[in-house]
Amino acid sequence: MSKRLLMLEKMTQGGSKDPFHWYALALEYAGQERHDDALATFNALRAIDATYVPMYLMCGTMLVKIGRADEGRAWLTDGIGVARSKGDQHALSELTEALAGAGGAEA
Repeated sequence: MSKRLLMLEKMTQGGSKDPFHWYALALEYAGQERHDDALATFNALRAIDATYVPMYLMCGTMLVKIGRADEGRAWLTDGIGVARSKGDQHALSELTEALAGAGGAEA
């Protein structure tokens, strides 16, 4: 187990509400192909801060990549709504492109 993973697990298990800590932990899990742990961490992050736009793209694309396309498209679609409500055009563009690539249409 990497030092980075141990540090991130310690921070999140210690009650951190910093969305970046949870996001970084989810990405670490995904990078190690621990997809269930990554998804659980993305879900925890969503409960902490549902407006944290980057998680939608990363979780959605991860799910599509591992063959869970319906779930992935749902995350991407939700992310489009969040990005649109925040006026984040860059994220909106990335999410829309990812959704189209996953066989979905923009919501």
